[in-house]
Amino acid sequence: MAAHTDDEPLTGWGRTAPTLARVHRPRTYEEASEAVRACGARGSIARGLGRAYGDAAQNAGGSVLDMTGLDRIRSVDAVAGVVVCDAGVSLHRLMEVLLPLGWFVPVTPGTRYATVGGAIGADIHGKNHHVSGSFSRHVAALELLTADGEIHTVVPGTDLFDATTGGMGLTGVILSATLRLLPVETSLMSVDTERAADLDELMARLTATDHRYRYSVAWIDLLARGAATGRSVLTRGDHAPYDAIPVGDRRTRRAPLAFRPGQLPAAPALVPEGLLGRTAVGLFNELWYRRAPRRRTGELQRMSTFFHPLDGVPHWNRIYGRGGFVQYQFVVGHGHEETLRRVVKRIARRGCPSFLAVLKRFGASDPGWLSFPVPGWTLALDIPARLSGLGAFLDELDEEVADAGGRVYLAKDSRLRPELLDAMYPRLADFRALRATLDPRSVFTSDLSRRLAL
Repeated sequence: MAAHTDDEPLTGWGRTAPTLARVHRPRTYEEASEAVRACGARGSIARGLGRAYGDAAQNAGGSVLDMTGLDRIRSVDAVAGVVVCDAGVSLHRLMEVLLPLGWFVPVTPGTRYATVGGAIGADIHGKNHHVSGSFSRHVAALELLTADGEIHTVVPGTDLFDATTGGMGLTGVILSATLRLLPVETSLMSVDTERAADLDELMARLTATDHRYRYSVAWIDLLARGAATGRSVLTRGDHAPYDAIPVGDRRTRRAPLAFRPGQLPAAPALVPEGLLGRTAVGLFNELWYRRAPRRRTGELQRMSTFFHPLDGVPHWNRIYGRGGFVQYQFVVGHGHEETLRRVVKRIARRGCPSFLAVLKRFGASDPGWLSFPVPGWTLALDIPARLSGLGAFLDELDEEVADAGGRVYLAKDSRLRPELLDAMYPRLADFRALRATLDPRSVFTSDLSRRLAL
């Protein structure tokens, strides 16, 4: 039986640049293989839950494989902490199943509504990169459907593994993965929060004390200027042990590993354009900074609050209006702090209305040829796509980042110029060469790969 198909307009999570594709929804590996063999001249690309911000999981005029129907958890070794699952399983589903057994996913981004296949293809990172690296570091093996319709077992230490982890789905369709997990005693986090008055103070604190925490992230006010440029709220923590639960909290002590994410009403389908302008975002940022504690330690938070606060608002990406938004994320290495300072000052002077801006420190790089993290500083921010002059402004930031040996994150990109890619990703030539050998007809193609000549 063939997979169900429909012609559909698709966008990334940023809701920009929709394109039309033939969407296949395979329920078996055989259906996925059949869809790849029959994809036609415009090729095919796998898609999960659509949380890549840009055009990585779109394929104008071609085929898209919606992998969410391949969602089996095939086995769990609750002693060794290993799970084998299909690529369409979401991190949310893994948490539902694994937390009651005392295990947690080793790396999670800012949303739990990403699939395992997407996590590998984008080689996602989280608040713990300085300790745990990217998602691929915890993948023991994966099954990959290649352009010839064959299924291969791929393991770390091979070129195909390193090209696939971070390869944005362009080496093949990830069908399943074997993951190593993190043991936990509760579903709570022990969290320390403090304010930093400016960017230099923030970087100094992160550099001096990040090694004490498994997870670390800073919200940063990118509208603040002058002496307050880069003022931040720094949040760090680790998984709370069972004995941290207050004796009087009988419900939590009875079920310390219960997974209970809260949820607010969904964002409305129609949001007025310009709602998130400089004035509104400036007021929000001022209130957010001032209501944060100057210093608070050991606060117990639910995992969903600490890791995925925006997931509590379904369809939160609608708040930017029909024009959507651009998420811009870059990294510059240690020794290039002055570049980070200049970029933050330029964003502040430009008045980019971003209330979702975070700064983190990355640890050691992972082997993926197109994996994003390098040791250093990464800044991510959301900007309304219809902001006047935004494209030219971000082009200038791209050049500054590239000159410093940094890079932008392909899983969030929707507008990078292809001529900068070689400078940002030194293994790009190796990636292109492997793709040419593995997939000479460019069966696996996306709007991202065409735009950047990947």
